[in-house]
Amino acid sequence: MLTETNTARLDCRIVTVARPVVTRRAEILSVAARLFAQHGYRGTTIDDLGAALGLTGPALYRHFRNKQALLAEMLLDISERLLAEGQARVASASGPQAALTALLDWHIGFALDEPSLIIVHERELASVPAPQRREVRKLQRAYAEEWTQVLRRIQPAITEVRARAAVHAVFGLLNSTPHSASELDRMTMAGLLHAMAARSLAAVAGPELEA
Repeated sequence: MLTETNTARLDCRIVTVARPVVTRRAEILSVAARLFAQHGYRGTTIDDLGAALGLTGPALYRHFRNKQALLAEMLLDISERLLAEGQARVASASGPQAALTALLDWHIGFALDEPSLIIVHERELASVPAPQRREVRKLQRAYAEEWTQVLRRIQPAITEVRARAAVHAVFGLLNSTPHSASELDRMTMAGLLHAMAARSLAAVAGPELEA
C-alpha cells in the first residue's frame, strides 16, 4: 500500500517526453498545436499555419486534406503516444509501485512539455469529426485503465470505480500545467506535481473515504 514513507521515496527527477526524429508532418502538428492553443482552432487559418511554417497555406494540403483532419490527427497522435508509452512503462516495471512511479514520470513529462496539446484537447475535441473523436476517447479510456489497474494492484481493497475516479482526478491535477507551471522552474514543478499526485493516490483508501 502507498504510505507517506513510500511517497517520500518517489523520484522528483526532471522528466522529459521522449521525442522521435521530427518529420515535416510532426513539425506541422507541433506548430498547429501552439497556434490553436493561442488563437483557437477557429481563430487560426490555413494561411496562418502556412506563414508560421514558412509555407503557403495551400502547400499544407500536401500533408493534410483540411484543417479538421490536422486537428484530428493531432489529438489521435498524442492519445496514441500516451497509451503506448504508458503500457510500455507498466510492462517493464518491476512491480506496481515502480509502475506507478513510471506512469507519473511519463505523464508529468508530457504535461510540462506539451501544454499546448492539453489546451487544444480541452477546448477543441468537439471540433474533431465523430469517428476520430470516438477513437480519441477510446484511447484515453485505455490509458486511464492502465493507471486504474496499477493503483488497484497497490491498494487491492479499493473498488475499481473509486480507483478510476482517483486516476481522473489526478489527471486533472497533472494537466493543470498550462495554468500552474509558469511560476516555478521545471525541476521544481516536476517534483511538486509528483509529490502531490503520489500523496493524492496514497489517500484513496483512507478510512475516512471508505466509510
